[in-house]
Amino acid sequence: MNLTNKLMKWAGMAALASATLLMAAPGGSAASNLAVPQDGAGGNAKYGTYLNKEVHHRLAMLPWYGVFDNLEYSINGNNVTLSGQVVRPSTKRDALAAIKHIEGVGNVVDNITVLPPSGFDNQIRRAEYRAIFSEAQLSGYSMGVNPSIHIIVNNGHVTLVGYVDNETDVHLATLRANSVPNVFSVTNNLKVGQRG
Repeated sequence: MNLTNKLMKWAGMAALASATLLMAAPGGSAASNLAVPQDGAGGNAKYGTYLNKEVHHRLAMLPWYGVFDNLEYSINGNNVTLSGQVVRPSTKRDALAAIKHIEGVGNVVDNITVLPPSGFDNQIRRAEYRAIFSEAQLSGYSMGVNPSIHIIVNNGHVTLVGYVDNETDVHLATLRANSVPNVFSVTNNLKVGQRG
């Protein structure tokens, strides 16, 4: 294996290690751990643990899932509900296909919204990215294939989702997001907790 291949393999492993997804608990709130189904509720606890890890892994490996997308999921027995917002229709299709092919999965409920194409929103996305991640204290959250902070823009309204290390970073991200001109509103749904 030549040096280029070794570097590409290492970069792929590093990207996977840093990939993050938001996981929604069955009640709809963001959580780092999903409820594991009980015996008799569509499977046993061992399968529930496997399914949770496999869903997370499959979504993290999506080729076009990035900083301007937000994917969440919940599990009930062997049924998976996907939700969130994505920029490309292909990301939605790929997410649904990836989860449907997991062994033992029953129904996959599609609650993913494809954001409308908009040059105005694309300008805001770029400006928000620069405003947030050019701040030295927040720049580390942009690392990896799927950064810890995701920026969702829908018709000029911005929502920040993901995980940061402390409350100071939550407030700083809000200040930076609000500094971008032509934004109608900023909603900060960042959580303090473990990334990845």
